[in-house]
Amino acid sequence: MTVRMAYNIFTQKPKQEKEDFLRCMKLTGPGKGDDFYRCNGAGEMLVYSAADFEDFLEPRPDLPSNLEKDLKEVVSLLAANKWPFRIHATYDESISRMLNVFEKVNREIPFKGTNWFFDHCETISDRSLERVKALGGGIAIQDRMAFQGEYFLDRYGSKAAERTPPVRRMLDLGIPVGAGTDATRVASYNPWLSLYWLVTGKTVGGTALYSEANRLSREEALMLYTEGSSWFSGESGKKGRIVIGQLADVTALTEDYMSVAEEKIKGIESVLTIVGGKIVYAVQEFQNLDPAPLPVLPDWSPIKVYGGYGAPLDIRKAARAGVPMPQHQHNAECHHHGCAHAAHQLLAGLEAARNRYAEFWGLGCDCFAF
Repeated sequence: MTVRMAYNIFTQKPKQEKEDFLRCMKLTGPGKGDDFYRCNGAGEMLVYSAADFEDFLEPRPDLPSNLEKDLKEVVSLLAANKWPFRIHATYDESISRMLNVFEKVNREIPFKGTNWFFDHCETISDRSLERVKALGGGIAIQDRMAFQGEYFLDRYGSKAAERTPPVRRMLDLGIPVGAGTDATRVASYNPWLSLYWLVTGKTVGGTALYSEANRLSREEALMLYTEGSSWFSGESGKKGRIVIGQLADVTALTEDYMSVAEEKIKGIESVLTIVGGKIVYAVQEFQNLDPAPLPVLPDWSPIKVYGGYGAPLDIRKAARAGVPMPQHQHNAECHHHGCAHAAHQLLAGLEAARNRYAEFWGLGCDCFAF
C-alpha cells in the first residue's frame, strides 16, 4: 500500500445493528492490523435510525422516536468492549438527542479511555459543544460546505452559515478536532480543497461563507489535517508531525503552502511522496525516482487515461495511452456556425473512457457505487 488507512466498521443491517457489530467483534478489533491498514473502531453509521443525511437541498430530517433506544443498545455494547466509535451528525437537533444517549450510557459504562467523536457537526450549538467536551469526545470536520455552501445559504441564510461548523469555538473549548474531506461520495478526496476552505472560508465556487472569526490560519488548518487527525485514528504521537520517532511520511509540493496566494492553495499537488521512508510517487524533477505504477482498477477508469486527481482533459495523454480519437471533418456547417473542433475532441475522449459495462445495467448509465 502507498497510503495509510485506519478503517471503521459501518453497520450493514438496519434493525440488526447490534448483531452486526457482535459479528464484527469476532473478526477484528481496535488496533488490529499494522501501521498501513488497521481497524479503528465502529461508525460512522451506528444505527440507521440516527442517520441525519447532509443534503442541504432537502429540509432537515426529523429522526424517528426509536433513535434513543436503538443507539443506546449499540453504544452500550461498544463502550463495554472499549471500541472507539464515531457517528455521522449534521444538525444540532440530532446531535442533542445523541448526546442524551451518550450521557446516559456514560453514567452506566464510563467512556473514559475510549475515543469517540462526531463527524461533521455543521450546525452544532455552543451548548452541545460543551457537552461533547464534558464527555471527552472529539469532532471530525469535513469540507462538505465547500461543495454545498450555496445550497445551505439558500435554505438557512448567511447568519446560520457563518459557523458551519463552528471550528474556532471547538478549538477554544479544547475539543480534539481533525480535518478531512468526507470523500468520495459527498466531496472530493483532495486535501488541498479542504485546507483552502478552512483558510479562506470559501466554497469551491468562490462564495464567502465565514467571517475572519471562524477561519483558521494556514498553520492551524494544516495541524488539524495532520497532527489533529491522529487523535481520531488512535495514533497521537505516532504520526502527523515530521519529528524523530514518528512515521516517516513526507511530501514535496508544487507550491509553498505557507506563502502561496490563497486561491492557489486548492491547486497544490505532490511531486514527491514518501511513505515509511519509501518513495511511492514522483513526478516532474523527481520523475526518475518514480516507482512502477500500480494497476488502475477498474480498468475503464478515466484516471487510467487522463492521470490522477484534478488532471485536466488532455487529448495528448489520451493519444499516448492509445485511445483512438476520431478526427473532426470540416464542412460547410463549420464555416457558417463556427468550428466546434474542441468540443468534438472532448466528447470523443469521454466516449473512449466510458464504462464499457454501462449498458449491462439496462440504464445506459455508468455511475454506480457499492
